[in-house]
Amino acid sequence: MSNALVIGGALSGISTAKYLNRKGYTVYLTDAREIKEKKELEEIGIRVFDNGHPDLLKDLDYEMIIKNPGIKYNVPFVKHFVDKGMMMLNETEIAMADQPQVKLGAITGTNGKTTTTIMLGTLLHTLNPDNGYVGNMGIPLCDYFLDHDGEEVSLAIEIAALQLIGCPSFHPFVSVIMNLTPDHVDYFGSVDAYYRAKTLIYKNQDEKDYFIRNVDDENILKYCTDVKCNVIDFSLEKEDVPLHIHERKAYYNDVELFDLDRFKLPGMHNVENAMIAGCMAYLMGVKAEDIKEVLENFKGVEHRIEYVETVNGVRYYNDSKGTNVDSTIMALKSFDCPVHLLVGGYDKKTGFEGLRPFLKNVKTMYAYGNTRDQFVPLHDDVRLYDNMFEALQAAHDNALPSEVVLLSPACASWDQFPNYEVRGKQFKEMVRGFKKG
Repeated sequence: MSNALVIGGALSGISTAKYLNRKGYTVYLTDAREIKEKKELEEIGIRVFDNGHPDLLKDLDYEMIIKNPGIKYNVPFVKHFVDKGMMMLNETEIAMADQPQVKLGAITGTNGKTTTTIMLGTLLHTLNPDNGYVGNMGIPLCDYFLDHDGEEVSLAIEIAALQLIGCPSFHPFVSVIMNLTPDHVDYFGSVDAYYRAKTLIYKNQDEKDYFIRNVDDENILKYCTDVKCNVIDFSLEKEDVPLHIHERKAYYNDVELFDLDRFKLPGMHNVENAMIAGCMAYLMGVKAEDIKEVLENFKGVEHRIEYVETVNGVRYYNDSKGTNVDSTIMALKSFDCPVHLLVGGYDKKTGFEGLRPFLKNVKTMYAYGNTRDQFVPLHDDVRLYDNMFEALQAAHDNALPSEVVLLSPACASWDQFPNYEVRGKQFKEMVRGFKKG
């Protein structure tokens, strides 16, 4: 029986451990923190080591090692195996390794991944109720294949640069890099390394596959030069490319995908998301009339410029998924009224100077968390708080009717929250408390 080591006991790690256990591997699961599901996992034969990584795990022979993508390679326990020449795989690689029949629409990029993935998954669902979306914002692939092992399905998958470097055989049918802007420098060490990791999404694609190239993005044009599959150029600005806008309608070649005047989400970034999802869906077999129907009635994604409540004439929006400068810029572009902006959180070492030109409608910035002091030079009225709850209370006290309170932190959540979903949910709970009060 072969050994498999899973490093990281979060959702994807537990999913991987269960999947490999069912495939007949002797699975060792370890985490620096407590694994709450330890008893349940041990009952099915998984060997669980939490609250640290014992040395005995270093002495075993493993057929494969699977690492949570968020764990850095310089963590001593991980580095031990890297130094021995062991490849660090991740959950996506494990799940897809024996599922060649699955057709994948893969989405990466700095911003727009989640909305586009959910749109594509919703479109694919019109073909088959077992189709849908998986990955960062859906269910883990390993969980999906526990119920759909061997089935011919089509899936939308959101995949991050951190995952792509652990997926040597990843092979989607159609892929896209939405955009490239600086992010995760703390993990990759440089912007260049981050961008190059993104291009791994198409490295295994061939003449039967498709890559959608955003020609409006200078970085994509610079980095995506070695594409071996069919390239479909996309633009919001040009009409001489296959995926384009003409007379307020989005087209792939001569196929109308949707009418911009009937599209319900705010901002051209959402138009971009829908055009890409629609094109990917069409290539994967969805009918044009179904694409038009779904996209023109799509109501949005939780934590992405999500309307929460109106309290005393003030509108509250949750953009907790705004974890970098470009995401926050997109959110700010959606409003033409005074905005009370909540920013701050974990420092990914990318800086915030890029926000400055887009703060004209921002009345007050409420900065909190590890990065709060970095926002002070950007605006005339920046107020500092220890945490999001204090910042939100202050914004609630100061905002006037017809103004907006917007959580769009431009930072990851990890200094005070386990993820952006928890941050967004707690923001919404507090806002709804204002409504009740």
